[in-house]
Amino acid sequence: MPLLWKKSKSRTTSRKFIVKKMRIISWNVNGIRAAIRKGLNEFITKMNPDILMLQEIRCLEEQLPKDWGAPLNLSYYWHPAEKKGYSGVATFSNKSFETIEKGKGTEDPEGRILVTKHDNLILINTYLPSGSSKVERQLFKEKWMDEYLNWSLNYVDLDCPVIIAGDLNIAHTENDIWNPSGNKNTSGFLPNEREWFNKLLNLGWVDICREKFGEKKGPYSWWSNRGRARILDRGWRIDYFLANKPAVKLISHAEINREGGLIVSDHAPVIIDLNL
Repeated sequence: MPLLWKKSKSRTTSRKFIVKKMRIISWNVNGIRAAIRKGLNEFITKMNPDILMLQEIRCLEEQLPKDWGAPLNLSYYWHPAEKKGYSGVATFSNKSFETIEKGKGTEDPEGRILVTKHDNLILINTYLPSGSSKVERQLFKEKWMDEYLNWSLNYVDLDCPVIIAGDLNIAHTENDIWNPSGNKNTSGFLPNEREWFNKLLNLGWVDICREKFGEKKGPYSWWSNRGRARILDRGWRIDYFLANKPAVKLISHAEINREGGLIVSDHAPVIIDLNL
C-alpha cells in the first residue's frame, strides 16, 4: 500500500501508514447453480468481498453454467463432494493464495473442509454435517464433530491469525434460535451439540458475530422454508466466523446480510471486515 508523507513544523518527516482493509464473506448458497439463477453474482458484486467462502456448492466445477465466470474474476479453489449434487465448499480471493489441506487430516469425500493461506492469514472453510435427515447421519455428525474439535487444536494456538468460517449446523445458545423450547430435541440444538460448541470456544476460538452483536436474540442466518419463518424472521444462527486470538484483534465489523438469505439461498451471507 502507498504511504502518506507529511512534514512536521520541525521539518522532520513523519510517516503514516494507510490501514489495509479486508472483507471476508462466508455463505452457504444451497446449491451454487440455483444461486446463480437467483442473482448470486449481483449480491457478490454489491457486497464486494476480498475473500469469498462458499458452502454447499453441490456441483462439480464442470457442471457450472458455461456462461458463468468466477465472480469478480477472483482466484478460487473448488473442493466438491465426490457425490454429484451434494455438499462441497469453495474459496475465492482477489489475490492468489495457497491451499494448505482438505479435510481434517483424513480423506474428505463430502467436501467439507478447505484450509487456505492468504499471506499471513489462514482460513478454514467448514461445512459441518447435518443430522436432521436420519439417526445414522446424526451419529455421523457427532463423530465428525469430535474429530473436528481435536483437529482444530492444530490451528487455534498459532501465532498467525486463523479464522474458521462456514455453516456449523448448530445454534449455540438460546439467543441463536427463535424458538429454543420447541427445538430442544431437534438436531442442531441438542444439548450435546451445544456443549460441543462450548468446548470449541473453550479451546480459544472466539465467536466474532456474537462478540460484535452482544447478548441479544439473533440476528439469524438460516430460515426454514416452512410456514412464514423467513418472512417473520423466525430463524437460526448456524453460520459463523470463529477466530483465534491473533485474528480477533484484526476484526472491526461483523454483519449478517438478511436480504441475501431471502433471495439467493435459505442461508444469509455472513460478513466480517478486518484491519490488517
